[in-house]
Amino acid sequence: MPSRSTSRSRTSDQALATLLDKLRALQGALEQAAAEPRLDRQALNPAYRASAQNLLAYLTLRDNDLHDLQLQLSALGLSSLGRSEAAVLPTVATLINTLERLLGGRPATRPTTMAANPLADHARALFGTPAAAREVRIMVTLPSEAADDYALVRDLLAGHMDCARINCAHDEPASWTRMIEHVRRASAELDQPCKVFMDLPGPKLRTGPIATGVAVKKVKPERDAQGRVRQPARIWLTGRRRPRPAPSPATASLQVGERWLKNLQAGDCIRLVDTRQARRRWTVVEVGDRGCWAEATKTTYLTPGLRLSVDRDGRRRHSRIGDFAPQPGALRLAEDDLLILTADQTPGRPASQDSGGCLLTPATLGCTLPQVFADVRSGEPVWFDDGKIGGLIERADQDALQIRITQAPGGAKLKGDKGINFPQSTLRLAALGEQDLAALAFAAEHADGIEMSFVNSADDVRALLAELERLQAEHLGVVLKIETRRGFDNLPALLLAGMQRGGFGVMIARGDLAVEGGFERLAALQEDILCLCEAAHVPVIWATQVLENLAKKGSPSRAEITDAATGVRAECVMLNKGPHILKAVATLDELLVRMQGYNSKKRQLLRKLELASPWAD
Repeated sequence: MPSRSTSRSRTSDQALATLLDKLRALQGALEQAAAEPRLDRQALNPAYRASAQNLLAYLTLRDNDLHDLQLQLSALGLSSLGRSEAAVLPTVATLINTLERLLGGRPATRPTTMAANPLADHARALFGTPAAAREVRIMVTLPSEAADDYALVRDLLAGHMDCARINCAHDEPASWTRMIEHVRRASAELDQPCKVFMDLPGPKLRTGPIATGVAVKKVKPERDAQGRVRQPARIWLTGRRRPRPAPSPATASLQVGERWLKNLQAGDCIRLVDTRQARRRWTVVEVGDRGCWAEATKTTYLTPGLRLSVDRDGRRRHSRIGDFAPQPGALRLAEDDLLILTADQTPGRPASQDSGGCLLTPATLGCTLPQVFADVRSGEPVWFDDGKIGGLIERADQDALQIRITQAPGGAKLKGDKGINFPQSTLRLAALGEQDLAALAFAAEHADGIEMSFVNSADDVRALLAELERLQAEHLGVVLKIETRRGFDNLPALLLAGMQRGGFGVMIARGDLAVEGGFERLAALQEDILCLCEAAHVPVIWATQVLENLAKKGSPSRAEITDAATGVRAECVMLNKGPHILKAVATLDELLVRMQGYNSKKRQLLRKLELASPWAD
């Protein structure tokens, strides 16, 4: 009669044998995927041929839920495949060899030697050599001021910016040229390399103009939690005939009469009655040749023509505030409201009601790309302004969409030039519009790389590569911005198409991606993108709202510090512009250096991926 220990040994051997059979079956499927005959290996850049095969093997690996297999491997103290992205087949072969040894037989499978992960080389080809103390690069979106402020650009490089990004949806070629000249000059002066990337505008699917409101300016001091004035409002006063910009940030800039302005002295008290009939006093604190500064300790509402008075030497002198632009128009929307999105650019109007509060006409608003109306259907969702306002399409035709607002917490304002997303609609928009082609031609002459916005299909990538070939711009690196659900679903095909380039990467553009894929799914989506790109050995940019509060307000939230730290798993982290961008760069640099000792990509459980086949085209 066999002993209990012998019985347990047999049971254990049977479990190991069963596990070994599973891994051998998995290995066969992975090898078949890596040898996929539909993969055009000759079209791939030589540096990416092995990477493409590894990606195909990884897609097969993730075609099933591997939780149980991972738990069994982990219980044996073996690799659970959660870090297998970079070398799928070698990892599985090593596991099989180990199990064969555990079963006491002569191993029939030889462990494959894992070649060095080419991801670091691919990242270097795209972004350049990283800083000495960290492997993750820092990319910064240059503000418009960078065109005229060399010191700002130099300080960004001195603070360890590795890549400068120019958003081609803003400014113009003359400004872009000066920005790039400043980057090249600072790079040479500091002996510090810095790549220049240009972000193509992409299709501008946005809200049209809205009828402007009244011309009102609100001047408000900064108060502490107890309501005490911490910082008075600063008002810049300049002449109407030759107005000069404020030499430093101002709460408001106002044009007044030249003679009245010339007679002002430091310490004068300016008296006025604002639009609410509230009496206010401002104190003149500084007088110069181009204008003067006044400070206010109480909130004041101003309109053009409002009278300002100063008493001195028993005499009262008056001036009136000059014209200024009215406030941008906005529609106030609440849940269950009706909104008509129109094909023309007639300024939008709010809803009108009769004396009894019954709706007469719903709110109307134009759309910058009304051709998408042919691609949307009733019952599909629509989102505005980065997902702040949501609705359902009740009726769609070529001239207008009737939308029922379903999300506008507490009532929300919708302004012109805000983004529109149709996450469940297949929009037939050109991959490269006129603006994109013009920016691409400029980049071919001046930049090191480009970022393609709203890429959705492999055909979009092929159209871009064809245009780059026409421009003879083989030197340009290419970054695909994944910011739509369709782009994510087609990511395997996008990666294979992009592998025709040597310098190639992906940006996780989390702003639109969150709206398109759902905010609750964003964490899972960005995790899957990181995994797929590591399997393809394609470098990733971690982007959108990284340290945004810090860059804009000077103080970070706890959540965004944690988010920025997660960016250490990418090859590059992008910061957007803001008044405190230098502080944001310094903080991110220190954070990435500190976190580098704690993170090396990740370990995860491999749920089944739901993606389109790379051969769907």
